[in-house]
Amino acid sequence: MNTTARRESYDVVVIGAGPAGLAAATTAAEAGLSTLLLDENAGPGGQVWRAIASTPVTERDHLGADYWAGAKLVEAVRSSGAEIIHRATVWSLDRNLEIGVSLGGASFFVKARRVILATGALERPFPIPGWTLPGVMTAGAAQTMLKSSGLVPDGSTVIAGQGPLLWLLAAQILRLGGRIDRILDTTERRNYFAALPHAFAFMTSPYFAKGFALMRQVRAKVPVVSGVTELAAAGDGELATVTYLSGGRRETVPAELLLLHQGVVPNVNLAMATGIEHRWDDLQLCWSPVLDRDGNTSVEGIAIAGDGAGIGGAEAAIVRGRIAARAAVEALAPTAAARLAPMATFRGALVKAERGRIFLDTLFRPAPQFRIPSGDTIVCRCEEVSAKDILDAVAIGATGPNQLKAYRRTGMGPCQGRLCGLTVTELMAQARGKTPQEIGYYRLRAPVKPITLAELAAVPKTDADVNAVVRG
Repeated sequence: MNTTARRESYDVVVIGAGPAGLAAATTAAEAGLSTLLLDENAGPGGQVWRAIASTPVTERDHLGADYWAGAKLVEAVRSSGAEIIHRATVWSLDRNLEIGVSLGGASFFVKARRVILATGALERPFPIPGWTLPGVMTAGAAQTMLKSSGLVPDGSTVIAGQGPLLWLLAAQILRLGGRIDRILDTTERRNYFAALPHAFAFMTSPYFAKGFALMRQVRAKVPVVSGVTELAAAGDGELATVTYLSGGRRETVPAELLLLHQGVVPNVNLAMATGIEHRWDDLQLCWSPVLDRDGNTSVEGIAIAGDGAGIGGAEAAIVRGRIAARAAVEALAPTAAARLAPMATFRGALVKAERGRIFLDTLFRPAPQFRIPSGDTIVCRCEEVSAKDILDAVAIGATGPNQLKAYRRTGMGPCQGRLCGLTVTELMAQARGKTPQEIGYYRLRAPVKPITLAELAAVPKTDADVNAVVRG
C-alpha cells in the first residue's frame, strides 16, 4: 500500500470523498490544478453514496435512484487527474495549510495552497435511557451495514426518531427483505404548524415527491406510531424492550434491535481544531462555520463545502463543492477559471437545490426532551458521564464544556466529543440560563482522530528535526 502522497504539496487538497468532496476535486483537477483527495473510507461516496463502487446490493431499485446518481461523479473524479487516497485518516490541519495524514500505519504531512473541507455530517446525538445497550444503533450505522455488506435486520426491530433518513432507511430495509416491527415517530405536532409557512417552497422542491413516496411505501407495510414524546430502551446486558409514550398511552414492546435517528449535523471537529470561527445555528440546532458565499472560512485558504457547511442534502453539497473549487481556481489560476461554468450558474443551481430545506429543518426540529436528557441518562458514552453528573458539576462551578473536562472528562474519549458535544452544550446552557452560543463548545486540538505513537514516529524527519531533539 502507498503510505504517502506522490507530492509534498498540491494546489488544492480536498478532505472527504462524499458528494461535495468528489465535486470539488473533479472541478479543481479539470481546471488543471494539482489536486489531492483524501478520504478515510475504503472507497468513494461518503455516507450518502457509501460503497457505491463495491456494494453487493446490485438491484438498483433497492437503494434508489438518488444513490446510484453518485456513480457518475465517481467516474468523473477518477478521470479528472486528481490524486485520490483512500483509508487516509486526516488528524490535523493548521493555519499554514499543512495537513497531517495517517495511512497504512504511518503518518506524513502534505502542504496545500488551498484546502477544501468536505467532511460531511454526523448523526445528531439521541441520548435516551438505555441508548448505550448492545442492540441499540443509529440509523446511519444500520445504513452503512446495508450499503457495504447488504445486511438487514431479521429479528424484532424498532426504528425511532424523525427525519428523511429514517424513512429512506426503512424503505431500503423493506426492499431488501428486512424486518421492521414498528416505527416510533418523535416529530412534535407543533412542528407541522411551524413548518406551514414554508410548505409551498417544499412542495415545489425535489424533496416533496420523493419523501411522500417513501413514507407511503413504508406506512403500507409497517405500523407507525406518531407523536411519541418519551422513549427508553431496556434490557439486562442487551436490548430487550422499547418503551414509549404517545397520546398519553405508554406501551412496552419487545425488540432485539432499536435504530435511532433525529437528523444530522455538520461534522465540525477538524474545522474547529483549525481555529475556524463557528456560530450556533438556532434553526438546525448545531454549530455551523461562518462562511462567505464561496464557502471561505475565517482562516485564509480554507473553505468548507457540503453538509459540513450546514445541512443541505446531497444535491446542495455537490453544488457547494463546485463553488468552493471554482473560487480556489479563480484565486490560484484565474485564466483556468474560464474552462469552468460561470459562478452564477452554480449559485442558481444552489438556490434550486436548497429549495424546501427550511421546511424540513422546521418540521424535523428535534424535541427538547430528546436533545437535553436528565437523571442517569448517559451523555458522554466514552467516559460514561450522565446528565446528573454534568448538572452536579455545573452546580459546583463548571461554566462550560471545557471546564467540564476537568470535572468529568467529558469529550476526552476516542470520539472527541462527536457523540456528546451538542448535548453537553445544550444541557449546560439550560442549566445556566444562557444560550448555546454563550456556553460554547469543546476547545478541540490535533489529533482530532485517534492515532498511535508508532504512526507519529513514522513521520518523515529532516536533519533539522533530528538536531532539534538531539540538541534540545
